[in-house]
Amino acid sequence: MKTQSLDMIKKLVGFDTVSRNSNLELIYYVRDYLAGYGVQSHLVSNAEGTKANLFATVGPNIEGGIVLSGHTDVVPVDGQPWDTDPFSVVQKDGRLYGRGTCDMKAFSAVALAMVPDMLEKGLKRPVHFALSYDEEIGCFGAPSMIDRLLTDIARPSAVIVGEPTSMRPIVAHKGIAALRTTVIGHEAHSSQVQRGVSAVTTAARLISFIDDMMLENKASADPDSQFEPPYTTLHVGVVHGGTAINIISRECSFIWDIRSLPGDDWRAYLNRFQEYADSLLPAMKAIAPMASIKTEILADAPPLQDKGGAAQDLVFSLCGHSHSGVVPYAAEAGQFQERGFSVVLCGPGSIDQAHQPNEYIDVSEVSACEQFLEALTDRLAQ
Repeated sequence: MKTQSLDMIKKLVGFDTVSRNSNLELIYYVRDYLAGYGVQSHLVSNAEGTKANLFATVGPNIEGGIVLSGHTDVVPVDGQPWDTDPFSVVQKDGRLYGRGTCDMKAFSAVALAMVPDMLEKGLKRPVHFALSYDEEIGCFGAPSMIDRLLTDIARPSAVIVGEPTSMRPIVAHKGIAALRTTVIGHEAHSSQVQRGVSAVTTAARLISFIDDMMLENKASADPDSQFEPPYTTLHVGVVHGGTAINIISRECSFIWDIRSLPGDDWRAYLNRFQEYADSLLPAMKAIAPMASIKTEILADAPPLQDKGGAAQDLVFSLCGHSHSGVVPYAAEAGQFQERGFSVVLCGPGSIDQAHQPNEYIDVSEVSACEQFLEALTDRLAQ
């Protein structure tokens, strides 16, 4: 691992870019760092101006370049038993500890640290940096940046998303839809159940229905699927409802997600869920006409489908792996593919360490990423 890479990893991890926070300090640092080498950055901000994507081109803005894509946000550390400061990199026993070391600041850091080499070698085809916000909460940032890439840069031949894949080319990932369902019932004393409509009980039935749909998928899963688990999953992660034990609950809401296999339409599950919810409403409204069940879509990121193409060919030729893989998590790769880009995931670190207390990346993974990006730079300089 080179000193430049380590220094950049330390710098990027040092910015607390948990998704609930702004990422602008990190973005401004990268902008100023690139400007020091004469590279102009372009910022694409959110509506509130509190967060921004950044894209920049190193080398001539001509067709055939490579996009290196990474998200700048990280997941929270709240309640996790960290042994060290999560936002200060600690090197120990061949590992770098810190939030985002694995997922996924190391990839972006190594690439940024190589900018001087890219300029010295004289790229004949460009490297386009593409750093996004809010990937961890629904891939919200990337779409507006992708819009700008389509108009502001010459058509690249491939996009490499540097998610932690142990430097193995990943050719497909699941999609994700995040939803919030809110049940409105009718309050009454818990001794008079006939006068109330329990939002909590209704939500429990709906949650059970969601789980039943997933169990159906599990029972009919393709045993030859590369995905683990090999079926579309549905999961309820957060539930809020009720006031007191002796009050029939008026309101209950829950947040759930659908992680769909490529080719499986997540809206079919939402439609089934809505039909079941509608079947519960007549009995609820018979007691409380204002009772309701409403579901809103919080996020919708498409899957990455294995379509072959230039990105896969490039990464296979550079990384030395003879086999590709798939992953069950979602990333912005599907959003790039949906807009016509050839995309593959390939980055340092293992997803097994992501989102964990004492998150880490092996130094050997950082070195492998350096070798990969050095080979890419040499290829683009030819």
